[in-house]
Amino acid sequence: MSTIEARLAALRDQLAADRLTGFVVPLTDEHMSEYVGSYAQRLAWLTGFEGSAGSAAVLGQKAAIFTDGRYTLQVREQVPGDLFDYQDVPRTSAMQWLADHAAAGDRIGHDPWLHTRSWAETAAKHLAAKGAELVAIAANPIDAIWRDRPAPSAARLEVHPDEFAGRGAEDKRQGVARWLAEHRADAVVITALDSIAWLLNVRGRDVSRTPVALAFAIVHADASADLYIAAEKLSAEVIAHLGADVRCCPREDFAAALASFGGRRVAVDPAAAVAAIFTALTDAGATIIEARDPCVLAKAVKNPVEIAGTVAAHRRDGAALTRFLHWFAGEAPKGGLTEMSASAKLQQFREASNMLEDLSFDTISAAGPNGASPHYRVSEASSLPISQDSIYLVDSGGQYRDGTTDVTRTMAVGTPTAEMRDRFTRVLKGHIALARQIFPAGTRGGQLDALARQHLWMAGLDYAHGTGHGVGSYLSVHEGPQRIAAAWSNQPGGDEPLVAGMILSNEPGYYKAGEYGIRIENLVIVEAREVPGAEREMLGFRELTLAPIDRNLIDVALLSAEERGWVDAYHARVLAEIGPGLEGEALAWLEAAAAPL
Repeated sequence: MSTIEARLAALRDQLAADRLTGFVVPLTDEHMSEYVGSYAQRLAWLTGFEGSAGSAAVLGQKAAIFTDGRYTLQVREQVPGDLFDYQDVPRTSAMQWLADHAAAGDRIGHDPWLHTRSWAETAAKHLAAKGAELVAIAANPIDAIWRDRPAPSAARLEVHPDEFAGRGAEDKRQGVARWLAEHRADAVVITALDSIAWLLNVRGRDVSRTPVALAFAIVHADASADLYIAAEKLSAEVIAHLGADVRCCPREDFAAALASFGGRRVAVDPAAAVAAIFTALTDAGATIIEARDPCVLAKAVKNPVEIAGTVAAHRRDGAALTRFLHWFAGEAPKGGLTEMSASAKLQQFREASNMLEDLSFDTISAAGPNGASPHYRVSEASSLPISQDSIYLVDSGGQYRDGTTDVTRTMAVGTPTAEMRDRFTRVLKGHIALARQIFPAGTRGGQLDALARQHLWMAGLDYAHGTGHGVGSYLSVHEGPQRIAAAWSNQPGGDEPLVAGMILSNEPGYYKAGEYGIRIENLVIVEAREVPGAEREMLGFRELTLAPIDRNLIDVALLSAEERGWVDAYHARVLAEIGPGLEGEALAWLEAAAAPL
C-alpha cells in the first residue's frame, strides 16, 4: 500500500469514527491564506499535491481533487489517479462533485475554520437537495491521523520600520477607526495575515516566502487594537513598537474573545473570514456588518515611500537576474546544467546583494516539457537537464525590506524552432499591448485581459491562467484586490478598478504539453498619464522589472514598428539603469542583449 493510499484509508477510518461519510480538504488555513505554513498543508499531506491552489473531497468509496488550468499537468504527476479523480475548476467544484456523488443521509464534514461562510451555506444547499447534510466539525479529522504534523512556527515578530512602510502604524489604525465610524461599527475583525502585517507595520517568518506572522486582530472604534498572537513571538522591541494601544493576547483566546461582542456592531470581511468567526459572533448576539477588510485597498495602493522602495528593489533584483542571464548564456551551451543547479545559481546572484531576506516564492525553474506546467515546482526527483535546442523558463523573485519582486524570463538554449519563435513573439506582442495601453480611471483588470491574449487567439492559442496579479510591499507576491484576469479564470479581482499606485504583473504565456512553456513577466505600477485633449483621468503602466528579453526568440518580422520601438526603448532603459552596476563581460553581454532590434 502506498503512503497516499494508507493516508486516505486512515482518513476514511477516522471519518467513520466521527460518524461522517465524507470530508472536504481545502488548501488554506484559518486566515484563508493562499500560501500556508507547514502545519496547515493538509491537502499536500493527504494527496501529494504541492500546488498553491486546490482542494479535495473524500467519500467512502470515491475521492476527487480539484485544480484549475495552472495545475492540469502537475496534479496528474503528483496525485495518484487510481485514488483521486482529477476535476477541473471552474468546470466543477468540490461542492458540486459532492452533490453529484453524495447519497441521501450522508453526513459530509467540513472544518469551519478553513472555509468561508458563503462556501458553507452554498455547499449545504447543494447537499440538502440530495438529502445529505453538511456538518461543521469541532476537530479536523486529518489532524487526528497526521502523527508527525509540524507545529505552527514560533518565529519572532519583526518591526517593519517607517523608512520602508512610509506610514506609521498609529496613523493606519486611525484610518481604520475613521472607516469604522463611516460604517457605524464598534470594531472590525482582521484575519488576513498580510493585512495585519501592513496595519501594524510588522513582519514575520511563519509562512515560507511570505513575511507574515500567525495572528488575528480586532481593531476598535477608538483606534486601539487587540492582537492575538503567541506570546513567544513577541520581543521587547516589538511590544514597544506596537505601543500601549495595541493589546497583545494569546492567540488561542481569539475564539473566546468573539463571544464578548454581544450587542455590538462588528465588521467582518466575508471573503477573508472563516465561517467559524461568523458563527461565534452570531451566537454571541453581535450585529455583523459584512464589508471588505479596510486594509485591503489601502495596502494595495502604494505610498511614495513604498514606490521608491520597490523601484530600488527591482533595480537591485534586475542586476542580479541580468548577471544570471549572462552566466546562463555562457554555461547552458556547454551542457551539464539542470533545473536545480540553475535555480541555485540564480539564488546565489540574489544573495550577493546582502539584502535578500528570502525568495518571494519557490523558483519555477523549468526546462523543456516541465515548462508546460505554469506552476511547476522543481525537486531532486523532477529536475531535468537543460538540453540543447530547447527552451528554459525561470519564474522567480525576491523579498527585500524595500520591495517584493516577481519576474519571468524564457531563454532559448541553442537554436529555437520556427514554432517556438512564433509562439514567443505572439506572447511578447500581447505583453507589449498590455504594457502600452492607456485607459480611463475606473477601468477593471478584467477589461484589459484580452489585450494580452489577442495575438495568441488569432492563431487559435491561449493560456489557462490570469494575466496579472497584485504584488505587496515586502509582503505577499500575490496580493489583492486587483487582478488582470477574465471572468472564466475563476480568479477573483478582475472586476476591481485599477488605481494609481497599484502594482501588478504582466505575464502572458503559452504552453505546449510535453514540449515547452513560454512566459514573459514584468511587474508594473499603475500611474497617471497625461493625454493631450483627454476628457477623463487616464492611467497607464510603468515597468518596474528591469532585465533583458531574449532576442534569440523574437521573430522581428512579426513585430510592428510600434512594438519594435517598445522593445528597443525597454532595453535601452534596462541598459541605462542596470548597466552602471555591471562591469567586464557581464556589461558587454548586456550591451549586446539590449541592442536595438
